[in-house]
Amino acid sequence: MHEFNETLLAILSTPVYAFFIGGEILLSYFHEKHYYTVRGTITNIYLSVLNFALDLLLKSVGLIILLFFYRFHFVEIQNPILYWLVLLLAEDFLYYLLHYVDHYCRFFWAVHVTHHSSEEFNLTVGFRSSVLQPLYRTFYFIPLALFGFRGEDIALVYAMTQIYGILIHTKYIGKLGFLELFLSTPSHHRVHHGSNPLYLDKNMGMLLIVWDKLFGTFQPELEEVPVKYGLTDNVNNYNAFSIVFHEWVNIFKDTRRSSSLKTKFKYIFGPPGWSHDGSKKTSTQLREEYLRQTMDK
Repeated sequence: MHEFNETLLAILSTPVYAFFIGGEILLSYFHEKHYYTVRGTITNIYLSVLNFALDLLLKSVGLIILLFFYRFHFVEIQNPILYWLVLLLAEDFLYYLLHYVDHYCRFFWAVHVTHHSSEEFNLTVGFRSSVLQPLYRTFYFIPLALFGFRGEDIALVYAMTQIYGILIHTKYIGKLGFLELFLSTPSHHRVHHGSNPLYLDKNMGMLLIVWDKLFGTFQPELEEVPVKYGLTDNVNNYNAFSIVFHEWVNIFKDTRRSSSLKTKFKYIFGPPGWSHDGSKKTSTQLREEYLRQTMDK
């Protein structure tokens, strides 16, 4: 499997993407679902191109970092089946951790928010990448190198799980029976992209949903709570700078609202929505408020 690299994977996955995206566009058109708009699709494509360019630029740097730490690895799995299975599970968990931090630390949310900024939900939204994430993603995978996993294998498994992660951005697949118990499914991921208070910061697994169930970030899709896609405060324009950097601008504005260094620090590294005067609310506060209102009815 070592000869099977990311380039070959990209070549094989491209027609798969084209087939499913083309099919979903046609179904959406003939069923008059309006899941796609031209501007939204173009925006998803150019954000993906920006992310891909930065990812390509930093790929060698990431591999060098992983190779450096691999020199100090203190575990080595000899059995090839066990090697790839453990790598898949461990990497999926570390991605969950990365994704969790992206949602609960505003500094990193300012990067990840780009992916959530679409008010549409279709397969091309899977390509609406967190453009600047390649700047820090590799650091989350350093423990894998220390546990004896080669950098090129780490990169390959990430690329493979990312293909799956892109293909679950669809409204056309309902719930998948027993697979809902352990896989991150389209239903689970629709919840993840919801701006409904009940759905905020939920279902962060790329391949497996078990991490969410273990650590309390799981929320099933409810028929009585239709998903509203996008952000609690949408960007409302298609300008690339605004989509990628609008939250950084908001952070700068918020840090100027107080002279306290502690408050400034919380505006940067606290949870998104935190405010020193209660003028904004975090996802936890919004969800608690929603649940109270629901119970009162």
